[in-house]
Amino acid sequence: MALVKKRLGDLLVEHGVISEEQLQEALKEQRKTKRRLGDLLISQGYITEQQLIEVLEFQLGIPHVNLFKYQIDPALTQIIPESMAKRYQVLPFMKEGGKLMVAMADPLDYFAIEDLRMTTGFRIEPAISTRDELQRAIARHYGLRDSMSQMMGELPTQEEIEETEITDESSPIVRLVNQMIQQAVHLKASDIHVDPGENNLAIRYRIDGLLRTERVIPKQMQGFITARLKIMAKLNIAERRLPQDGRMKLQFDLKMVDIRVSSLPTIHGEKIVLRLLDLSTGVKSIDHLGFSDRDMEVFKDMIEKPYGILLITGPTGSGKTTTLYSALNHLNNESSNIITVEDPVEYQLEGINQVHVNPAIGLTFAAGLRSILRQDPNIVMVGEIRDNETAEIAIRASLTGHLVLSTLHTNDAISTLTRLRDMDIEPYLIASSLLGVVAQRLVRRICPECRTTYTPTEQETILLHNHGREVQKLYRGKGCGNCNQTGYRGRLAIHEVLPINDQFRKMITSSASVEELRQAAREQGMVDLMDDGFDKVLQGMTTIQEVLRETVAH
Repeated sequence: MALVKKRLGDLLVEHGVISEEQLQEALKEQRKTKRRLGDLLISQGYITEQQLIEVLEFQLGIPHVNLFKYQIDPALTQIIPESMAKRYQVLPFMKEGGKLMVAMADPLDYFAIEDLRMTTGFRIEPAISTRDELQRAIARHYGLRDSMSQMMGELPTQEEIEETEITDESSPIVRLVNQMIQQAVHLKASDIHVDPGENNLAIRYRIDGLLRTERVIPKQMQGFITARLKIMAKLNIAERRLPQDGRMKLQFDLKMVDIRVSSLPTIHGEKIVLRLLDLSTGVKSIDHLGFSDRDMEVFKDMIEKPYGILLITGPTGSGKTTTLYSALNHLNNESSNIITVEDPVEYQLEGINQVHVNPAIGLTFAAGLRSILRQDPNIVMVGEIRDNETAEIAIRASLTGHLVLSTLHTNDAISTLTRLRDMDIEPYLIASSLLGVVAQRLVRRICPECRTTYTPTEQETILLHNHGREVQKLYRGKGCGNCNQTGYRGRLAIHEVLPINDQFRKMITSSASVEELRQAAREQGMVDLMDDGFDKVLQGMTTIQEVLRETVAH
């Protein structure tokens, strides 16, 4: 296909996608920043990436390629060097005779096309792909390949392993582990699982709450990868029989990433799990937590009270800590003394005193909480209430003029009241101290790039009707390169916010049943987790399947 040499800006103006003024403004910015014009126009909000693809596809006949539908032959990635693929954002996906088909973020980059032709000796046939899809595909197909092949060639035996093999930055083991972490950061994974099997080692990433196997590598690499990760996290490399916990901080692409590392002995060797925390994203404002207008008003009212206890509940990985940090950030000012006791400290907040618990030396949540109450705090955050002792100290602290924020593992807001009773907290103490409870879950967000409408099925219509909602259309993601063909990208929270008023206090003191408490909450206007989820389904933010997955199972 012979390319008509048109400039992108002229093409977009010609087809009415942008105005001449917008083009001139973008060109002026381009002269300063040296960024590609397409990227600039997208970042300034003048066009979407989809509009850019459509113009190039329909007006110039440049085909749009979905890289995740291709089984790309590893031999193709030998033709274009990794450095060049990353520099020009290109990936070869098919070869026919002397013609090499290459997916490009900018198929009008004639300099790149010419450079590729000179380097490879092939005639280059460009296709267009989204930048995000290309970055993921480049990371996947080039990612660990060179280090792995180099490692296999240079692999010493377990007995011959030397410290330099796993500490020298230029060694293939070190590069392999760095690439593994870097790829997870790029894919926005929350966790990396290094899972030992009988015959191999699986590298799995948790993305948007779901685990997927990224690659399987030979069993003989297991010892080296485990040793390298343990050295990075300052764990005891010789101890393989006991679980260990550690931490490290790394910087990738100007992003500072905090990583918690946990090792667990299994029958096939040590399983390592890395929890990734992107420090560059910072703490969210409470306005960006996804509360409905009613719930946001109630939540703000509760955290702005001078004393009492507020509990955030939900299973592990439901975003409780994010909500707590956002609340602390909202309350953080020079007139307040805020102290936290956490296990571990995740985000470091300016102006807040944060204590890391260490049970090995006797610094438990309960001991830490006792100590910080002698430090004249206004606001106390306890990372988690795990036992009766911590619960009792936290509640008594809230009754003596402190605002206490904490988390608890329960299924919904009402269950929290019974959980506290089960922890042998007197009902009168619960009633007089508790400001409210926020239960939450995380559901996957529909990918904005491939979101489409559809007519709901009969079952979906009946389900929503039973929850007081009539609907003619719903939303879902078709699956695209930006979301790895899942139809989802990112996550959002669904909430259940229960403020404790005088009626509730009387019911708690008289040990009312769960059903009576639930009925009273509904009468007060509490929207439960499922209904809040369905509201977000109607707004096109998530799907019925996601809401049911997170609410029915619990």
